[in-house]
Amino acid sequence: MKKTVVYSIVGFVLSLVFALFIWDDQSYLSLFPAGLLAIYFALFQTEKLFIAIAFFTPLSTNIEEFNSSFGLFLPSEPLLFGLMLWLSALQIHKPFMPKHLWKEPILFSVGVFVTWIFISSITSSHPTVSFKFLLAKLWFIVPVLFFGIHFFQKEKNRLTFIWLFIISTCIVVIYTLIHHAMYAFGEKESHWVMSPFFKDHTIYGAIVALNVPLVFGLYLYKKHAPLIQAVLILMIALILAGLYFSYTRAAWLSVFGCIFIAGLIYYKVNWKPLAGIAAIVLLVVFFKWDSIQMELARNKQDHTTESFDERLQSAANISTDASNLERINRWSCALAMFEKRPVFGYGPGTYAFEYAPFQEPENLTIISTNFGDMGNAHSEYLGALAEMGFPGLLCLLAIVASIFYTSIMVYNRIPLSDSGTRILVLSMIMALSTYFIHAFLNNFLDTDKAAVPVFGICAMMIALGLQQTKLATNPE
Repeated sequence: MKKTVVYSIVGFVLSLVFALFIWDDQSYLSLFPAGLLAIYFALFQTEKLFIAIAFFTPLSTNIEEFNSSFGLFLPSEPLLFGLMLWLSALQIHKPFMPKHLWKEPILFSVGVFVTWIFISSITSSHPTVSFKFLLAKLWFIVPVLFFGIHFFQKEKNRLTFIWLFIISTCIVVIYTLIHHAMYAFGEKESHWVMSPFFKDHTIYGAIVALNVPLVFGLYLYKKHAPLIQAVLILMIALILAGLYFSYTRAAWLSVFGCIFIAGLIYYKVNWKPLAGIAAIVLLVVFFKWDSIQMELARNKQDHTTESFDERLQSAANISTDASNLERINRWSCALAMFEKRPVFGYGPGTYAFEYAPFQEPENLTIISTNFGDMGNAHSEYLGALAEMGFPGLLCLLAIVASIFYTSIMVYNRIPLSDSGTRILVLSMIMALSTYFIHAFLNNFLDTDKAAVPVFGICAMMIALGLQQTKLATNPE
């Protein structure tokens, strides 16, 4: 009876709003019924709305494209904010998330990171900007990561989330390829043809790259019906085409990197010798940097070429490639900012407001601006260092370490007989790898496009780990 009353009220209100919309011709009113529907689904179909976030995220559009007053991705961010409030209220009223979850390495490290964001926001050079940054982080982390663990206890929900995210990404890829084809797949046009769904080709390439292992994982997960198998093959072709025509070198390299990491995990290669080799390489780079830089300066390959191998070669061009030179400029600024404020940094989200004075004349490029209004540090790690000091970088590295520690532990505990789950979990680890490799060259974790899939996969890993622990303690 109660549901019938609710349905009637919602239907009446929607009809009234639509009537007003038609009568007054006020376009903004069209958002009102959508908001009412979202509220209804949040209250009565919470699980479905949560899973639907995966579909909405790649298709979300920044209203800043149409209204420069402020930036907000619709419909994903309002939905995430609403879910954060609603699920938090439910947790307070009738807890459904056990307290012992805080012992999970990922949740503990994320909790410490959020605490440091709060502390460094207090000391920020732009407190308002930093606290807005903190709020945005919370509406990604709280509903997707913390409460996602509850929703991803069901295998069906995990699979549906991945399917919806890939399908939505494929829709964006189709749109982008059609748009790009109108310009003969030119390199210059590849920077903006994905608009309004993605800001530029770097974040577009990063998210398409993240989808590569996921779509292959779904294909290999189990033997599908012929129709499903054909759909998956088509999606694989679309994702690979989207990756290639994104002309994003960092995305290409991240896919190669994730394959290497998957090989290490699959063959259970001992990480200690690799860590030693990595340390030696870092020392060599540190002491021989001048020689390495001179050698790299000989590379004149320009990134504007449309050839795959030549674009990969251009990734090491620091003599004439403006994109690479500007990235070095941003990194140099981040390090200089860290040297000036090594403990608390300049505040979360403030890099774009502060880096201009730290630009050295010899580092300026044809795409640099004296006002420093061209975005972030182009590195998740150096961005954290500049904005939140050395403790902020340590917190971020702790999150990355805990993510891969938990994920590899989950993978190793899956029985060899359950090959399908092992393949899917390995594909999720590879997807995370693409992002955190890409994070050396760009930073997107403050956007819904990257935060939702990354934190969503983390929540799945924690949920799988809890299931494994439960089975180990209660085998029956």
